[in-house]
Amino acid sequence: MNESYCESFNAIISEDPTWMILGTMPSVASLHQAFYYAHPRNTFWLIMQNLTNKPVESQLEKINLVKAKRLVLWDVLQSCTRPGSLDSAITQPVANDFESLLKRYPNVKTVVFNGKKSQQLFNRYVLKQQNIPTDIEYIALPSTSPANAAISIKDKQLFWQEKLSHLV
Repeated sequence: MNESYCESFNAIISEDPTWMILGTMPSVASLHQAFYYAHPRNTFWLIMQNLTNKPVESQLEKINLVKAKRLVLWDVLQSCTRPGSLDSAITQPVANDFESLLKRYPNVKTVVFNGKKSQQLFNRYVLKQQNIPTDIEYIALPSTSPANAAISIKDKQLFWQEKLSHLV
């Protein structure tokens, strides 16, 4: 498969966010549908629905959920080159501008990583290269991607519930 240049979406940002969930880069399915976590087997929206008891059938309901929960939904990377959707295949990563975002929204005190790769990329391309506040809590959770088949959907749900129940 040929490598393709990919760009992430704009962040979905509530009016006064206090926490942020970060993926790495939208999947091919998400890029085609122009919305976060659009692959039908990605469990992100199912988990968020179960955590919040809010419906997430439409894009509008998903945006409303993010905004109601004082959340920022974004990706670590602004762009990269990648064949397909696997995070392990990412090359030429360019990080989003978290320094500016966190200056604009200083109440963001928790960053949640949707998978290990988003945390690794954040540590390498954001923490080491941008001026990020030091009073932020970081939480790494299992990826909701269907590529993360080593953990059952039920176990993913339990991990996310245990770590995020105080935020939602």
